[in-house]
Amino acid sequence: MKKVIALGGGSAKFAFVIFRAMRPRQWLKNTLVFIPLLAAHSHNIYLWGKCIVSFVSFCLCASSAYLLNDVLDIRHDRTHPRKKFRPIAAGLVSRKNAIFASMFLGGVGLFLASSSERELFKIVGLYFVLTVLYSMKLKKMLLIDVAVLGGLYTIRMIGGAAATGIHISFWLLSFSFFLFLSLALLKRHNELLRLESENLSNVPGRGYLSSDSIPVAIFGIACAVISTLVLMLYYNSGDVAKLYPSPMPLFFIIPFFFIWIARLWLLSFRGKIDEDPLLHVSKDVESILIIAICIILAGVATI
Repeated sequence: MKKVIALGGGSAKFAFVIFRAMRPRQWLKNTLVFIPLLAAHSHNIYLWGKCIVSFVSFCLCASSAYLLNDVLDIRHDRTHPRKKFRPIAAGLVSRKNAIFASMFLGGVGLFLASSSERELFKIVGLYFVLTVLYSMKLKKMLLIDVAVLGGLYTIRMIGGAAATGIHISFWLLSFSFFLFLSLALLKRHNELLRLESENLSNVPGRGYLSSDSIPVAIFGIACAVISTLVLMLYYNSGDVAKLYPSPMPLFFIIPFFFIWIARLWLLSFRGKIDEDPLLHVSKDVESILIIAICIILAGVATI
């Protein structure tokens, strides 16, 4: 019989387990709120403070949504070879306590956003509503689910812009949407390949069949190519000359970026991406090296 940890007395054990259920590793995605500041080459400490507030707001709302999602998905997660070890699916946290924690985190996240900037509150509120709708309905809708996931990444960047008052360019919005749509499709492709290897016909609680892996890959690779094309067009635009005194090094970011995203898709076909693509990137030496080279090239372009 599975043991449920009760919410009482502020036990350290419960706090640790609920923290695990909040999926803190996923907070890495919320660092996207800092992209507008970095793209604008801002060194304003006050604006960085505003961005930190938006980062915390997104983290709390994201964890709230993860808890709700795990409560709603508990039946499917308990039959999943990996998700069955999540605290709620494993019975370490009761559904009642998880819902309470979800409401508390969401409330604090929204309050924090409202105390900073009105526009930030609107963006975080939109993000929170979309994540809840995703957990309840949208994740079951074919391709709508990946469009929402890609959009949520972009909304994080818009949140960073709203917190700081920095204008976010059409180029950045277009590039980020197609990039993150490709990564969302990559995640789904990876899940479908695992289904095939386990001789299962469909994703529990999703609208996909294992036979959809090839078309999903085609859509994802197409999005990766489009994001590369947007990057090339941006390099040739007049906006680059306004921000970068020596733009030539930026050109070399384009092939490095394409190699990086193409490599991720190859690894997915080989079944070597075992989790969320962004979390995989955070531990992948080659990806970290390519990202470091691109950052150095961007830095040289500012000199």
